[in-house]
Amino acid sequence: MRARALACAALVACATAAGAGASAAASLALGEPEKREALAYGQRTAHREGFDAEWRVTNGAGETAIVLTPFHRLVIAARHATFRGKPLKAGEPDRLLREQKDRLVVWVELRGQQEDFARQLVPELVVARSPAAQDRVVKPAFVQNERTPARREDGGYLARCVYAFPVKELAGSSRLALVVRDSDGREARRFAIDLSAMR
Repeated sequence: MRARALACAALVACATAAGAGASAAASLALGEPEKREALAYGQRTAHREGFDAEWRVTNGAGETAIVLTPFHRLVIAARHATFRGKPLKAGEPDRLLREQKDRLVVWVELRGQQEDFARQLVPELVVARSPAAQDRVVKPAFVQNERTPARREDGGYLARCVYAFPVKELAGSSRLALVVRDSDGREARRFAIDLSAMR
């Protein structure tokens, strides 16, 4: 429940952040058929574990990043509505998509040994280009690093962080790396994200 509350708060904050950029690539902006497909998938998988496998990425350390594409956002909403037995209200899917407009949101679970390890982390998206071209770095539009992470059984800590990035320079076929740096600019975490494998 804590993670869900954090994620919902972050989505609202993203919606009120600095002005949005140009419209996203087609795969990051849903048409009516894609909206219906997402809602139907969410309803079908309301009681299914692992429904989000295509949006879940694990790094070499076993940490997890969940990519919240517009399609995935509607899947989650439909799942929750079906689970509660209360269908989404008319206009609710469009409202949810407007909240996330022009943003690619990533929920990240990170592990550390110090309680404050996540406070100063700085994320960025690295967009892979051709071998002859330099990779492009996309800075976040929104950062929420958990300041009071949960204690793990092994004595370490689990921080749930939320990052949002402008999508105006991304495409549905983009291959990205979510790089999380420490306060000194050193790479601390890396997640490989292939948007072409996600809806």
